[in-house]
Amino acid sequence: MEYAVAEPDFDFSKLDMPALSSTMKEGKVVSWLKSEGDKVEAGEAIMVVESDKADMDVEAFEDGYIAAIITGEGETALVGTPVALIAANEADIPTLKAYASTLGGAPAVANPVAAAPAATAAPAKAAPKVAAAPSVAASAGGRVVASPLAKKMAQEMGVDISTVAGSGPGGRITAADIQNAAAGGGAAPAKKSAAPSKPKWTPAPGVIAATPMARALAKKAKIDLASIQGTGEFGRVTADDVKIATGEKKPVRKVPATGAPAAVEMPEGLVPFTGMQRAVSNNMVATLDCPVFRASREIEMDAFNELYQSVKSKGVTVSALLAKAVAKAIEKHPIINSSFRQEGTYFNKDINIAMAVAIEGGLITPVLKYANERDVLDLGENWKELVDKAKRGALSPDEYNSGTFVISNMGMFGVSQFDAILPKGMGGILAVAGTQEYIVPCKKAVLGMKKISKMTVTLTCDHRQIYGADAALFLKTLNDVMMNPASLMK
Repeated sequence: MEYAVAEPDFDFSKLDMPALSSTMKEGKVVSWLKSEGDKVEAGEAIMVVESDKADMDVEAFEDGYIAAIITGEGETALVGTPVALIAANEADIPTLKAYASTLGGAPAVANPVAAAPAATAAPAKAAPKVAAAPSVAASAGGRVVASPLAKKMAQEMGVDISTVAGSGPGGRITAADIQNAAAGGGAAPAKKSAAPSKPKWTPAPGVIAATPMARALAKKAKIDLASIQGTGEFGRVTADDVKIATGEKKPVRKVPATGAPAAVEMPEGLVPFTGMQRAVSNNMVATLDCPVFRASREIEMDAFNELYQSVKSKGVTVSALLAKAVAKAIEKHPIINSSFRQEGTYFNKDINIAMAVAIEGGLITPVLKYANERDVLDLGENWKELVDKAKRGALSPDEYNSGTFVISNMGMFGVSQFDAILPKGMGGILAVAGTQEYIVPCKKAVLGMKKISKMTVTLTCDHRQIYGADAALFLKTLNDVMMNPASLMK
């Protein structure tokens, strides 16, 4: 019979899963920096948590000892639930471990009495040890670690897969390994027992050779057996042949000919979202409740590109110049920097430009704060620092949550035009495409034509407080700023 353990009456504290962002509902423990029994001090980092935005260190709030870890590495806990217990006195650790088992997540203690008979049993005579070849991808239980395609190719090509050395991750055997083995590159072919030649059989005219199960499946699916190529013995149509014809089963891949390029193994199956990917997905769904409209405009880029080439050597990036240009345009159209509230339009005093950055496993928007007030050299240095932090998952919440307007730039990928989804709580987002060259009429040119560079930008706005005329006037001002970019250096 099990009895509930009462909460200890001595001094201890619970370390709860913190809310690292306003949208975080649960967190995943990436790693523990301290182990059970270790002493910790207030302000010392004790674990790393994956939130819906980034991986962040969590610090201890007071001195003590890690008595029990409730949520292990790789496990998830809801915000506000305890993930560990911290004892004020080292002597209280055993009691807190017992208490932690009642909170869930703590492993059960093995019964030493039940294990005793096994210890007293006479050991069996040890078998001679055989050293296993390290290059062969087999687990301790004898299971061969190989891709499905590699297993099928080994069976069809007569290769003993247990003797093949895997070159994939963790020694996994790939299709290329099987091809090399079949060509004599490191595996013994499977032994084939001698067997008498099988007699040939040809069905009578008008008779379709098929198994009973294949006939039943074809009748149910209303498929003519004559239209199915049989792969069974004597060319009979099998149940698998019918399932392939109906799409219920995937056809067997043909083995590439010797010397042909190895088949590309594509990923298959469900890959769970990371915390950041789940947050991005939820944020995209949340945007469906917002009525938006879009306005596009071509902007001449010759003067802007000339300015960039002149300051590029000083460390100024296109992103910094672009953020400054947008911020200067917003100064003349504050409504673009606003957000919707049920009571009315909320105007943001500061112009904080958030710029979307694609990182491994998700998307994040580092923020260039007060972009209209700072010079481009300062913005350029700040942007490089923010991008580096974003790639390392080291951004603080204020560095990605404080934006008042968003820029999504895909020009570096050669995209000619695209629309961006308006993030929840924002009034506008500007989609910036790549620069393209055009030939236009020019009276001053010798041939009456000249070459200019243009890019297309598309503004997506919340139509509840921003109207079409507001967007058009903002884009006109932005075009003026980009064509006369001297003001960006002030």
